Amino acid sequence: MNEDRWFHDSVTPDMAQLHGIRGRVYSGQTAFQSVEVLDLGSYGRSLVLDGKIQSSEYDEFIYHEALVHSPMVTHPHPRTCFIAGGGEGATLREVLKHPSVERVVMVDIDKEVIDISRRYLPSFHRGSFDDARLELHHVDARGYLEECRQRFDVVILDLTEPMEEGPASVLHTREFYSLVGERLSPGGVCSLQAGSSAWCNHQCFTTTVNTLKAAFPCVFPYEAYVPSYGGTWGFAVASAGVSPLDLSPQEVDHRLSSRKISGLRFYDGLTHQGMFSLPRHLRQAIAEEVRVSTIDRPFTIT
Repeated sequence: MNEDRWFHDSVTPDMAQLHGIRGRVYSGQTAFQSVEVLDLGSYGRSLVLDGKIQSSEYDEFIYHEALVHSPMVTHPHPRTCFIAGGGEGATLREVLKHPSVERVVMVDIDKEVIDISRRYLPSFHRGSFDDARLELHHVDARGYLEECRQRFDVVILDLTEPMEEGPASVLHTREFYSLVGERLSPGGVCSLQAGSSAWCNHQCFTTTVNTLKAAFPCVFPYEAYVPSYGGTWGFAVASAGVSPLDLSPQEVDHRLSSRKISGLRFYDGLTHQGMFSLPRHLRQAIAEEVRVSTIDRPFTIT
């Protein structure tokens, strides 16, 4: 086997995926992380950060539609949005599909990742970085929110996993989630990616959900199967009192239709309902979780 034509993606310490490489588009190191853009046989053009697939051309729509539209549809009229992370621009792309949005503040500390994505991943951002509603900052998300006094209708945390020594480890903590809650407007909604929810690999997911519960009165975990990630992936919606479970499939479809959002390939009313219907073993694992990630004792993936 020619090792040079295979990308090795560790899903867990005991499991990995091999992806055939059709082409190496970019490889480099920023001030915060390693970055590769690869053309993979199974998933097309893919963004790889610190050796792990972040987004793949053929299935990124699943991840980004699940992450974005659940909170955006739950809010009846989102006007102001905050995005932390999301350097490839696909989260921003989905947010901007909602016509009520007047302003999006996006904070990603790694400017180089955005520059690389703008150049090599046009099918991901689709020009969203040039939208006049966007206000883009290359600073630490925690520092920005500490200084910011504006409130947001929707906050979306599209951060990398809490890797040891990684740039996002302190942003998966009770303190940061509490800060996010303070920056939500009345009736505001937060969503985030919460790590793998796959069998025997859901420690990050259950810890994140339990940490959210230490900061928000209402937390609603959900999942979606993302093939390039090697299994199901966890997400959560959090708020002071707004529930995505109050929306019937018909109401979700009505809100999408009334906002003239069409062409979605993953998310609709039935998908919304299904994502929040977690299997019993996962509900039990969440109920039994006792860990809370804090600034002093952050949960990290080794």
